[in-house]
Amino acid sequence: MKRNDGRENSDIRKVEFVMNVQKDPTGSVIIRWGNTHVLCSVSVEEKAPHWLQGQGQGWITAEYGMLPGSTDKRMSRDRSRNNGRTHEIQRLIGRSLRNAIDLKSLGERTVSIDCDVLQADGGTRTASITGGCVAIIDAIAAFRAAGKLKTNPIKQLVASVSVGVYEGMPILDLDYLEDSNAETDMNIIMTEKGGFIELQGTAEKEPFEQMHLDSMLNLAKEGIQLLISKQKEALQL
Repeated sequence: MKRNDGRENSDIRKVEFVMNVQKDPTGSVIIRWGNTHVLCSVSVEEKAPHWLQGQGQGWITAEYGMLPGSTDKRMSRDRSRNNGRTHEIQRLIGRSLRNAIDLKSLGERTVSIDCDVLQADGGTRTASITGGCVAIIDAIAAFRAAGKLKTNPIKQLVASVSVGVYEGMPILDLDYLEDSNAETDMNIIMTEKGGFIELQGTAEKEPFEQMHLDSMLNLAKEGIQLLISKQKEALQL
């Protein structure tokens, strides 16, 4: 099956990282993933959240939003922060990226990752996680270079990709057209060591079969290894 943009079922869209796009955040990256572009910026506060103070460890938290011009129709700003989808994605980004860092070695600091969608064409949460990881690793490197961290808290890279069943076939990295018409869509977050952090999968129409699940997992593993190699290239690791 040829897809609408000419990709094979196992192909990922073009992914690139633009580093250090903002002056003041400790780390900032724009991830361009096909026609989905997300700005990921990291700020570090020299204290832990109040509920962690005195315990000798830090925390990583995330905020996510889609800018008004990110879609074909103007997206209203979520000023209330009560949007269920936004809250779910923020929590997903935070708990995914906490797997990249040893919170004890981080010390009593709060790392905030802001993910702002500049342009959306499917996969905004997977791009936020993948780009957010690059921004955090870059920020930690800057902290270490400034002598503010005695030990290296980086454990591993983390990346995320979407898979799905579209017109009866398992495919990797769904764009908006595919995602909105897929029989099944799934987001998978993994570490560079091959461990699964989270799998979010839904049958939109008919239940999917075990063989489709196996195929989607295999596609995701291959896609995430490619993403991690691109993360390492951007970070010069």
